[in-house]
Amino acid sequence: MTEKLDIASAARKLKSPNIKTRKRALKAIHDLAKQKRVAR
Repeated sequence: MTEKLDIASAARKLKSPNIKTRKRALKAIHDLAKQKRVAR
């Protein structure tokens, strides 16, 4: 089970050379942005 990423840690992980880590971080950012849009 992976840890939940907040925006700051996801942004930091986007700089990782590991493709899976980058994809996971990008998905976390997209999901957080989607939640933010829905909450309005």
